[in-house]
Amino acid sequence: MSQTDSTPRDRIERRTDRQTESGDAKLHASDLEIGYPSLEQPVIDTDTLVIPEGEVTALVGPNGSGKSTLLKALARHLDADAGDILLNGKAIAEYGSKEFARELGMLSQHGSTPGDLTVEELVHHGRYPHKGFLEGKTMEDEEAVERAIDLAGVDHLREQDVGSLSGGQRQLVRIAMALAQETDTLLLDEPTTYLDLRHQLQVMDVIRTLNEERGVTVCIVLHDLTQAARFADYLVALRDGDIYDWGRPKDVVCEELLAEVFGVVASVEYGEEPRIIPKRPVDR
Repeated sequence: MSQTDSTPRDRIERRTDRQTESGDAKLHASDLEIGYPSLEQPVIDTDTLVIPEGEVTALVGPNGSGKSTLLKALARHLDADAGDILLNGKAIAEYGSKEFARELGMLSQHGSTPGDLTVEELVHHGRYPHKGFLEGKTMEDEEAVERAIDLAGVDHLREQDVGSLSGGQRQLVRIAMALAQETDTLLLDEPTTYLDLRHQLQVMDVIRTLNEERGVTVCIVLHDLTQAARFADYLVALRDGDIYDWGRPKDVVCEELLAEVFGVVASVEYGEEPRIIPKRPVDR
């Protein structure tokens, strides 16, 4: 049976097998339900989620599929209504706030950036989980900030006010602030949205470098499926709040996925890089 001829049950069994074979999970969620008080039904209702340690995992799916909601719950920005979320095998609710911030960093899609701070001052704010009450800047802080500024490629901006930067520059500075936190796990919610192509590539290159050179586990929400298939080690495809499929990009991205999840008739080709060719919307 080809992948395009598979049934939902085949897909679930295939996904479960891949999750079992993926090795250690940095983040693991089970029997998860996440919602909002204004909604009668949960936004997320899924059995199992695995974010493998030391890999880049992309959450993909159409608007309204629950990607950002899921990421917020993993980061403790939103409480789950049911289920368990484990980080390094420990329930995230059991971590103290600073202890959790030393383990996991989150870059929200619409985070605010005070415009009256310089770039270097803002990046220093990423060091807050490592600071004691009224503790000043340490040599360790300075070194971490320098590493973050260098990796994000914003050294030439360090003396500029954040408010004077372009959208792409500001996003790189926000990433530098997250990097200064020096966590083993980093979550990013659509960090390339609204950026021009050059800054999109810069952001994704920073993320891959962070993963490959420092071994940081990354979970990232991406709107662009081709970009996700190119840069991520694993994909989690969401549809209507549930995990439709999970695995390596070549195992997940196919004509069936484009039709059933994104509502698009398309062809998918894999050479050195994936190529997705949309043709028309699926007739509903």
